[in-house]
Amino acid sequence: LWACVGIVAVIVATSIGQVLLNRWNEPFYDALARRDMQGFLHQLLVFAAIAGGLVVLNVGQTWLDQTIRLKLREALTVDLIGEWMRPARAFRLANAGAIGVNPDQRLQQDAGHLSDLSTGLGIGLLQSFILLVSFVGVLWSLSSGFVFHVGGYSLAIPGYMVWAAILYAGTASWLSWLVGRPLIRFNSDRYTREAELRSSVVRVNENVDAIALAHGEADARRRLELDLGTVLGAMRRIYSAQINLSWVTDSYGWITVVAPILVASPVYFAGDISFGGLMMAVGAFNQVHSSLRWFINNIGGIADWRATLMRVADFRIALAETDVLHHTERRIEFGENPDGRLTFDKLEIASRDGCTKLAEPHVEIRAGERVMITGDPRAGKTLFFRAIAGLWPWGSGRIGMPAGEVPTFVPRKPYFPLGTLREVLDHADAAVSDSEISAVLAEVGLGRLSSSLDRSARWERELSDDEQRLLAFARLVLRQPKWVIID
Repeated sequence: LWACVGIVAVIVATSIGQVLLNRWNEPFYDALARRDMQGFLHQLLVFAAIAGGLVVLNVGQTWLDQTIRLKLREALTVDLIGEWMRPARAFRLANAGAIGVNPDQRLQQDAGHLSDLSTGLGIGLLQSFILLVSFVGVLWSLSSGFVFHVGGYSLAIPGYMVWAAILYAGTASWLSWLVGRPLIRFNSDRYTREAELRSSVVRVNENVDAIALAHGEADARRRLELDLGTVLGAMRRIYSAQINLSWVTDSYGWITVVAPILVASPVYFAGDISFGGLMMAVGAFNQVHSSLRWFINNIGGIADWRATLMRVADFRIALAETDVLHHTERRIEFGENPDGRLTFDKLEIASRDGCTKLAEPHVEIRAGERVMITGDPRAGKTLFFRAIAGLWPWGSGRIGMPAGEVPTFVPRKPYFPLGTLREVLDHADAAVSDSEISAVLAEVGLGRLSSSLDRSARWERELSDDEQRLLAFARLVLRQPKWVIID
């Protein structure tokens, strides 16, 4: 909040400084026209004082700008991570279709890009508005009493330079919007293609061993080049639209070099203002026009901002909607058993391939019992495992969990957080000694890791699949849960 208040104060102070600098134009150029050396030197000192203050304000604005960007990105990313990491949401999102693909880009690249664009465009718009309010009065007063004489007729247009600036900038803004509108769609498509390319590269990098053993480099290269081709195609469409937009923006940019003088020249040639007054009017016109053409200068950024905002908003909405995904379909009833049993009653699990159900209508498992659930390949055992965990609620019947107990679920591929081996194995509620950890590692056949307890690594990459499962069993032994469910 303080940074937002500070940026407003700095922009207002900068606008005041620029108004003073614009007023400085008149005595400075009048001194030049009179060849007044003393007046010329005095105005240089005035300029140094005004410019020095503006430099300090510009540096302060840059610092506040960067601070707001960081705060906005932190707030946005923390919010998205919090929504994504709610229980079972990430899993459901991954099974929700295209919106669940590449969440890393939404959380990292899109959130950061949206923060930068929102800050830059927001501060720029505020600054343009304040400058417009500051200078429109100056420009109005300079052209308020001018009367055009054409063919014996007199025409008075109060503040005609203001109306000229509005007409000039309005025409340019309309043309820029008309030509640059497709950039919104093209930018959104480009980000999607970029995410697909990055996902393909990550997939190849994670399977380099299998690719090398299968001599699959040529196929991997072909797939990467196909994804690269879609990215380049999206970028070509963007560049083509930007070239069309450049015809408008560059044309108006060059016309702007002489437009202020052309607009102010009738007042000057009529003798109503001096040469210094002409330069002051030109400066005021440029400031008003610059403020009004903010849209022209930022049409590409606005298109990019809107495309990024749509991606982040769609992701945020999808996260909320995963809680009611397929809410009209039948759902499994979940409850608790006060006697501490795990029960399944008439359980059927719905899937795309049909329905999976247990052979027995009623199953009861007590604490301490060891039970194996078997089935043919692709019979839905993993889906059943997910249903017990509450990740897959679609189906019918009832699952009764032991009251007051939180079972530990061990998937086929265990999850190990990035960190030291000690952090992977330690229980958050009970510290475990090094000797206990070493003994358990030796018991499961991973005694060689006892010397690596304080080494940080990506253990899912350093260990083979069998070693990862052994490490997961070591973690179970150390944590000693009352209920363990293993896929």
